[in-house]
Amino acid sequence: MNYHLAQVNVARMKGVSINDPEMKDFRDHTNEVNALAEQSKGFVWRDVFDENADPKPNALADEQVLINFSVWEDVQSLRAYTYTTFHTAIMKRQREWFKKYGEAHYALWWIKAGTTPTEKEAIERLAYLQKNGASQQAFTFKEVFEKPE
Repeated sequence: MNYHLAQVNVARMKGVSINDPEMKDFRDHTNEVNALAEQSKGFVWRDVFDENADPKPNALADEQVLINFSVWEDVQSLRAYTYTTFHTAIMKRQREWFKKYGEAHYALWWIKAGTTPTEKEAIERLAYLQKNGASQQAFTFKEVFEKPE
């Protein structure tokens, strides 16, 4: 069986919502960062929201929290996108827009190829990592667990 890497990244905005003027510069770069992900080697899927639709409550029911989750072929592909592209420049500025979100703000885990995680599952994986630390269930770039056999 083949597996892909799922990731969730959660951030608490300094602004009241994504439409807050404090978030403008972040919003202005979002499409560029997302397009870069989609064009990156190893990218499989990302959760896409309709910018013209009324915002839906997220799995945490918190308008100040942004939840980003996606699927990649492997750890190396996600790591390359995260740390060697324009995404890195945006990450360096994250304190301009976001407050600290718990001990862990992202989690990685393996899923069967051809499937996609739900927002609820992604949040559960992050909560597991926060509570239990890295394991096959949820891990980080600092402590990667290999694909299941």
